[in-house]
Amino acid sequence: MMPNFTSCQPQRGGHLQLILTTLIVLLGLLGNTVALWIFCFRLKKWNPNNLFLFNLVIADILVLVSVPLNIDALLRGHWVFRDGLCRINLFLMFANRSASIGLMTLVAIYRYFKVVHPHHRFNRMNKKQAGYVVAFLWLLVIGPRVPMLAYSHIKGSGNNTQCFFFTSYEEPPQAIILVGILSVLEFFIPLAMLLFCSARISRILRRRQMDKSQKVRRAMRVCAVIVGVFAVCFLPVTLTTIGLCIIRSYRLVDCDLFETFAKLTIVSLGLNFLNSALDPVIYCFSSSMFRKALCSLLPAALRCGRGTGDGEAAASSSETQSMTQQESEGRQRE
Repeated sequence: MMPNFTSCQPQRGGHLQLILTTLIVLLGLLGNTVALWIFCFRLKKWNPNNLFLFNLVIADILVLVSVPLNIDALLRGHWVFRDGLCRINLFLMFANRSASIGLMTLVAIYRYFKVVHPHHRFNRMNKKQAGYVVAFLWLLVIGPRVPMLAYSHIKGSGNNTQCFFFTSYEEPPQAIILVGILSVLEFFIPLAMLLFCSARISRILRRRQMDKSQKVRRAMRVCAVIVGVFAVCFLPVTLTTIGLCIIRSYRLVDCDLFETFAKLTIVSLGLNFLNSALDPVIYCFSSSMFRKALCSLLPAALRCGRGTGDGEAAASSSETQSMTQQESEGRQRE
């Protein structure tokens, strides 16, 4: 028996999703507001790494501002806002995912070149060149998402109205497959690059007998934290999107299975908001200047040890000289 396609679409999550989304938004807004204030008023020196992190803050704040619309929809059980806000809401959600993935990958690659290839010209990138890289990344993020603003994503009517993107069984399979391909590419390619950077940092620096140095530990922590955020926030929605595409393409009349995966996709999309709450952790691990500025805001009893910044700078300088010396000796032996 053919299913009723007009009713073959999921409903929003229950109270658990509402509570989790609200907590994530509160934590994300708090962390990113503090981070934005630090970047704008407390950082005295800017480098490409801090520019990448600053744009990550902007991406997070933009999506967190739109999340209250989703919370309202969870409270009511349906979407009460107009189609225009639905389009903007979904655009910001998906753009934040792509921008976060791209910017975190840039941070990891920047750390990789600083540690593994200290003399590469990539390390001589100035703020202007880094700005061009970020602008190009935003074009790559926004370009494929612009069509989302051109079409309505309102499903159902009345008290059953929902704002979803490609979760109705009536959607053309070609469109769903395209979204699935984009989701797979933008997740697995950066993930492969992150794993490569982590493996190379570990291998090269242990070969140079520097695996216990502060600089190496910091570089490994940065990559480990970013890979962890990838796995928690982006892997579930990628897998459910793949399942959604396969079911819609090859099991054309299996409405129940489609609804199950669509619900899982909706829930896993909420983990993208968790990414915005976890990103401040990346700022602390990735930038000693940000960490020092944050410590200065804490009460005296909780403040970081004095001279941390100078100690880090001295350690970093010593480690860089040691790396250069060992690299030169290695080349002479070769």
